Amino acid sequence: MSGYIDRTLLPPLVDEYISELLVVKARSKLTVNEYISDLRLFFRFLAAKEKNISPDELPEDYDLSGYDAEFMATVTLRDVNNFLIYCSDSRTNTATTRARKASSIRGYFHYISDKMHYIDHNPVSQLQVAPSKKKLPKYLTLEQSIALLESVTEPNKERDYCILTIFLNCGLRLSELVGLNVTDIDLKNKTMIVTGKGSKQRMIYLNRACVLALESYLRVRPAGSLKGPDRNALFISRLNKRMGRQSVQLMVYKYLEKIGLDGQHYSVHKLRHTAATLMYQHGDVDVLVLKEMLGHENLATTEIYTHIENKQLREAAMKNPLSMEETDSSGESE
Repeated sequence: MSGYIDRTLLPPLVDEYISELLVVKARSKLTVNEYISDLRLFFRFLAAKEKNISPDELPEDYDLSGYDAEFMATVTLRDVNNFLIYCSDSRTNTATTRARKASSIRGYFHYISDKMHYIDHNPVSQLQVAPSKKKLPKYLTLEQSIALLESVTEPNKERDYCILTIFLNCGLRLSELVGLNVTDIDLKNKTMIVTGKGSKQRMIYLNRACVLALESYLRVRPAGSLKGPDRNALFISRLNKRMGRQSVQLMVYKYLEKIGLDGQHYSVHKLRHTAATLMYQHGDVDVLVLKEMLGHENLATTEIYTHIENKQLREAAMKNPLSMEETDSSGESE
């Protein structure tokens, strides 16, 4: 859903919960907007149920602010299960999307019942959702990564090469890269301060490729023409402003297309997967170290890269030419 939803139309306790996520738990605005969207849809579902109509028949600006704590106490586990069925049947949501919606509802009712005690029971304490199958992340091979770097040309060659180098070596998120300032880079000590989700900062050590790329770019960075809040931005657009998310995405797509990877579901985020995969598979990097470098909160998120390794090992074993050779009972080849 584009933009941010008008919170004045939400139930007051939902609005309070959103403030808790933003201020106390320091969740990102993009993540919180997903919570808002999920909870808004859930309460629109309940409102439509009262009117015996489809949620799609409610006006977009339907006011849910009348749903108070007394109403919340009437919500049942069956309501939530019926909502998830509706998401599956009418909205064709995937298992992953339904699991996220269930998590949003579970977190909200935990807040208003178990933490704040606005209602005396948690209707979703027994909510069970089938776990979604985790897909192995798509990533570039070492050869494709080298080809991507070699595809960079003028104009803005130094800038674009530097961006791709940092993506492929440091595993930054898109938001983290566009948020970088010159003051975050310490070439003398070969370090970089990255501000991740929830404004949490982490230090990343720069390898030789990153240092050389940064040195080359900083020599041509148009520092003299920058003013205002963007004057310290590391990566600058042709309009002499901080490069935005879309500008970086379009730039990456351009070079992916040059090496023949357009339309194959590759994206900027796949470069983050590539960095993690290459470090784990070729760099002998411990998964705990990888977790800190990528800024993951949970080790389980990082462990998906070990699953890539295991999958490749299985595939390699199956591709061994001897695996298809039949032998007779004596053990000799037929």
